[in-house]
Amino acid sequence: MNDKNLDKEDLLRVEDSIIDGLLRAVESNQTETKKVTISRDGKNLFSFSVNPIPEEKYDQIQDLATKFKDNKAGIKVPVETDHPKMRAMLIYEATIKEDRVRLWDNKDYWKATNVLTGTQLIEKALRAGEKSAVVQIIDDISGYTIEAEDMLKNSSEQEEE
Repeated sequence: MNDKNLDKEDLLRVEDSIIDGLLRAVESNQTETKKVTISRDGKNLFSFSVNPIPEEKYDQIQDLATKFKDNKAGIKVPVETDHPKMRAMLIYEATIKEDRVRLWDNKDYWKATNVLTGTQLIEKALRAGEKSAVVQIIDDISGYTIEAEDMLKNSSEQEEE
């Protein structure tokens, strides 16, 4: 059933469920978290939780990790993205506030590891593959890995109900 085939009474009946669905989607964006545990040699070292990252913030982080150069027309074009820095910034931004304070912003850890920022601590503490795996989790809960085919499948399953 699509919206074109619904009459006014049908629309009024489904309006509450549409509004409810939209509100649940907004709430999920603000409350969904995923716990990440860093393990090596079969031992859990530490864990933290991450939230989804809004698209605007994701783009801002990518821009901060990218060097730009003016082309002949005076337009800034991307030249090179520092992917390790970008991954560290994404992890820092996605980490829930309590864990960010406990881990990445802990000045005792900064002093012990000779770093000046939380993102530098992430770069130093996590291995390349670990950072990639954490960013994959962040991408998953942020909706970046949802395939169009899956969305269409989910959409058609909902219509059948």
